[in-house]
Amino acid sequence: MTAQPTVPARDGTLPALLAALTRPSPDHSPLFAHVSRPWVRYLPYLAAVAAVSSLLPSGINVLAHDFGLNTGLAAALAVAQSVPLLLAVSRPLPAWWIIGAADLLTSLMILTTGPQTSASWPWPATGIVGYLLLLAALALREPRRTLLAVWLTTAAAALVLSVLAPGGRFGGDNSLLLIALSGAVLLLGGALRERAEAQRRLTEQEHISEAERGRRTLLEERARIARELHDVVAHHMSVIAVQAASAPYRIEDVPDAAAEEFTAIAGTARESLAEMRRLLGVLRSEDSSAEKAPQPGVAQLAQLVETVGRAGVAAELAVSGGDGELPPAVDLSAYRIVQEALANVVRHAPGAQAWVSLAVEESRLLVTVVNAAPPGRTRSLEASAEGTGQGLVGMRERVRLLDGRLDTGPLPDGGFRVAAALPLDAPQEHAK
Repeated sequence: MTAQPTVPARDGTLPALLAALTRPSPDHSPLFAHVSRPWVRYLPYLAAVAAVSSLLPSGINVLAHDFGLNTGLAAALAVAQSVPLLLAVSRPLPAWWIIGAADLLTSLMILTTGPQTSASWPWPATGIVGYLLLLAALALREPRRTLLAVWLTTAAAALVLSVLAPGGRFGGDNSLLLIALSGAVLLLGGALRERAEAQRRLTEQEHISEAERGRRTLLEERARIARELHDVVAHHMSVIAVQAASAPYRIEDVPDAAAEEFTAIAGTARESLAEMRRLLGVLRSEDSSAEKAPQPGVAQLAQLVETVGRAGVAAELAVSGGDGELPPAVDLSAYRIVQEALANVVRHAPGAQAWVSLAVEESRLLVTVVNAAPPGRTRSLEASAEGTGQGLVGMRERVRLLDGRLDTGPLPDGGFRVAAALPLDAPQEHAK
């Protein structure tokens, strides 16, 4: 049997108002507990103690002398009307139930057992003062719906008691006075609470905005550093390209093999410069439309394998299945994964044999790059054989954006394996 979803009642309906009276605020911290000044945090306690100290004896005196109640009964009623103000510091709504019931019981006891008096009825003066102090604490803690329910309950009880009073027995009727004063206290206290809440939210929003500004500044700084890095590296790469291209003309009797090697070096340098300029165009523009050349893909893998072959890594490329066009994101990511894997072989296992394979299987592009162990005397071209790990991090990020899977790790024979599975239905917005 499935449970039916409950539909929340509207704010002004009777069930919603009754529910508000039975659901106090989850915040049970003392009033003003979050204020920075220490002396302000103690004000609610001092006010509650002062109110109880003054209202308790005066309440006993008023109930016993002005309304003619038994001294013991007057003391019990005065305690119930004043002492719960101490509870109102942290839980004003439960305190309202206690004091409200005590005030109502006091009025009924005066009506049924008290003699004729010239004092106003149904609310003794001490009871009105204590009740208004309680409503002030309530307004500073509870939401608007609860305050409305409390005021309507107070007004209804006051009007009912006013109707029950026999004519001429009491000196006057102060029901309308209590209704007006309680409404004014609740309205003012609720306005102060909502204003403080709005200020708190504004402060939080300012902190969030400040954090966003800091993040934007960090991103702008990273982009600036990237552009500066491009300027520095591009300068040296340009020098390499120029020197390599002009070496056969500047140096006499250069062997054909060396001239071919210089030409390959110059071509590789120019390709690196072209890719760096494309990345710089993305950094300097608001969107990726600033790219002026198509991104590399699987079609350029043969040229990539040939390039690393000239660097001393004999690589073989095998492509099977999937004659159709790949999604742009998958096409670019496959190229970058193979490029980074072969670059790691060149850096960390120079001279090792490498195998690159691409296959389409079950709506996935499987990319595998495996290299054998490097020759025994070959050392890593990096200062540390472990490297920085940034290449593998970049691979994982690309695969994650395509909801794919990446497996990397060493092989028992000393080689290394990189295997990626890229879904062919990857979202197109990742193609950046």
